[in-house]
Amino acid sequence: MDTTPESYLDLFPLDAIVYLTPDSENVLEDINPDKVYVLGGLVDESIHKQLTLRRAREQCLQTARLPIREYMVKVPNSRNYHSETLAINQVFDILCTYYETRNWPVALKAGVSSGKGYMLQEVVEE
Repeated sequence: MDTTPESYLDLFPLDAIVYLTPDSENVLEDINPDKVYVLGGLVDESIHKQLTLRRAREQCLQTARLPIREYMVKVPNSRNYHSETLAINQVFDILCTYYETRNWPVALKAGVSSGKGYMLQEVVEE
């Protein structure tokens, strides 16, 4: 991995950049090796709701979200808490696992903690 102080907007063509945000209407169905995926870095989901989506739109970037709704279901929990907002390391782990396995349920199970209030749909049905 390389690091640089330069902006991704200066390093890559706009049409190659996909900004990952839980607020996107587009589902990430597969990882395209010709694309550059930007993982956001906002922690407080209540204060910054939809900030990453607005930022991506302002920069005319494609957006996508992980397919949590497609493979997972909300489960009852003591706090009645459900969130698709993940930490950067969780998103990175999910993407790496998916890239290796090409299996979203396996990747999501590995990266979405039970504290988020979601469980794999196939587990709930068993």
